Amino acid sequence: MGLFHQHARTFLFVHGAWHTAAHWNKVAEQLTEQGHRVHALDLPGSGLDAGFPRSYLNNDFEAFATEPSPVGGVHLSDYRDAIVTEIKRLSEHGRVTLVGHSFGGLAITQAAEVVPELIERLVYLTAYVPAKQANGATLAALPEGASSISGAILVGDPMATGAMRINPRDADPEYVEKGRLALYGDVSTEQYLRFASYLNPDLPMAVAFDDARGTPERWGSVPRTFIRTTEDRTVPLALQDRMIAEADAFTPGNRFEVRSLPSSHSPFASMPGRLAEVLTT
Repeated sequence: MGLFHQHARTFLFVHGAWHTAAHWNKVAEQLTEQGHRVHALDLPGSGLDAGFPRSYLNNDFEAFATEPSPVGGVHLSDYRDAIVTEIKRLSEHGRVTLVGHSFGGLAITQAAEVVPELIERLVYLTAYVPAKQANGATLAALPEGASSISGAILVGDPMATGAMRINPRDADPEYVEKGRLALYGDVSTEQYLRFASYLNPDLPMAVAFDDARGTPERWGSVPRTFIRTTEDRTVPLALQDRMIAEADAFTPGNRFEVRSLPSSHSPFASMPGRLAEVLTT
């Protein structure tokens, strides 16, 4: 018997802001054990490709607030191109199930606009869906997102740094707890710190402001699923539901399949088995 069964699917996972491919490991293990092909991508400027401000490495908090980001020149189109390249590489196995988390939703939307014929399904895991709204910044500013607490972990001046910046190396207990509540609210502090150790400090500003919309003819032709996270304090449930509704109005002939998990913003950490089950059923 071969490693992959005849009903094996090919998954490509795209991380969100500040995250890396490594954050998908627990879900990848679950799916691989079931015989699926699983790949996770480090987006440009993330993971092993990340550039770190010198002040971040030196723990110089004052300089860190203003030092320009070494990834400040990265655009959403760079994310798109990296995903499309990987989809084409994986397409020898058939069409790809493309999963995006949080800000990764912007990037998978753009990728689907380029190669809709190579994508079996788009999965938005509490992810930004640019349909009526043009970009991530506009979506985040909607009234339904007002209760988000993610702003509490931002540091520095984004106009000076060229990035939305966090400090995963800040050991101050109050800051650590803010990060846990915003991103990993249903895991222990000890578990959160393991995941936080892989976070990158900078999300390029351009990624939030570049136009991310697709068209009904291309992006809108791909079947799609939205996985709601009902205890999310970064992308509030009301904002998730508004994005679902706006996307469905944009392509009324191809509406979201909607699933829900009783998790915070990062179910790949708190309930990887449940997430894997939703992805395969």
